[in-house]
Amino acid sequence: MTHDRILTTHTGSLPRPGNLSSLIRQRENGDLDATTAAALPETIREAVSTVVRRQLDVGVDIISDGEMSKIGYATYAKERLSGFDTEAEVPEGGGLSIADLVDYPDLAASSLDGLETSTPVCVGEIRYEGQDLLAADLDNFARAAEGQQANQRFMNAASPGVIALYLPNKHYPTLDDYLFAHADAMRVEYEAIVNAGLTLQIDAPDLAMGRHIQYAHLSDAEYLQRLDVHIEAINHAVANIDPAKVRVHLCWGNYQGPHHHDIELEKIISRILRLRPNGLVFESANHRHSHEIDVWRETDIPEDKILYPGVLDTSSVYVEHPKLIANRIVAFADIVGRDRVVPGSDCGFASFATFVAVDPEIAWAKLQTLTAGAQLATERLWK
Repeated sequence: MTHDRILTTHTGSLPRPGNLSSLIRQRENGDLDATTAAALPETIREAVSTVVRRQLDVGVDIISDGEMSKIGYATYAKERLSGFDTEAEVPEGGGLSIADLVDYPDLAASSLDGLETSTPVCVGEIRYEGQDLLAADLDNFARAAEGQQANQRFMNAASPGVIALYLPNKHYPTLDDYLFAHADAMRVEYEAIVNAGLTLQIDAPDLAMGRHIQYAHLSDAEYLQRLDVHIEAINHAVANIDPAKVRVHLCWGNYQGPHHHDIELEKIISRILRLRPNGLVFESANHRHSHEIDVWRETDIPEDKILYPGVLDTSSVYVEHPKLIANRIVAFADIVGRDRVVPGSDCGFASFATFVAVDPEIAWAKLQTLTAGAQLATERLWK
């Protein structure tokens, strides 16, 4: 793709306006009364309009619906897939354990404060049954963007592997069977998003975060074998979609933790580059991963890959200086060329409706400084 300036984006989820987070939590817990439940669709529609307008107001070029309707970027899938039971007993070893927070248990509560979502167990065949919910999201986004000057729009969807990470399995005989059942089911959502004229972003923290959560008990070599399967599941699910219309988000977890168990990018990058989608959205701003620009610099990156580096740390309340943003953008442009870099955020600003790592207004200030930094980078790269 060729442009006359640096375009900007972000990872997808944005803080829910007003009391929407509370209402989504109540819906998740079955606590909505009839009147509020009836009004919720319009509340979501208004929230989508608000976040679309705010993205454009701060100058973001490639925008999302902010995932306004979802309880969580991954666990929303339980509402769209058959086979799950909220009352089923979690199988042994099926709960989440985050290795870096296990090492610092006093930090764990504050790091995950506000993260609320149910994680039902798979007890039957997985099929996609979320057409109506997806159609509502697509319609809300289309209406909000109508008449607006959005350069491009994208919509998030969970990867097969991250769904499997959060939602335990008691039905399928092997984890591989479970992963590919999700791949076949989520293919319906993936293709519908692209057919609606949007870029699809597959959120796949399992490709990196999975190392210190789902597969913390394995060696690196054993984990890399599992990573191959997770990548194969994504490629299988998008086999019918133009790779230019899909981007994949890679991250190590959007929570304030030490992250000292994060697997190094250099250990997985050769496999990540086997992803069929062209777009790669990844962390590159926070203290644990900003140095890994050197890995990208030393890697032979296929010419069809577009880099969407995080230049904003979504877990820090510091608002980055525009000159720092510009430096980060130019550094990546020096690696792959200015037309193959679209800067954004490390992760989402509200990966779960009730879990916001930084104050919402700080999130918007960060996006504003992103666009200011992109302007400075444009002046340097097109001079």
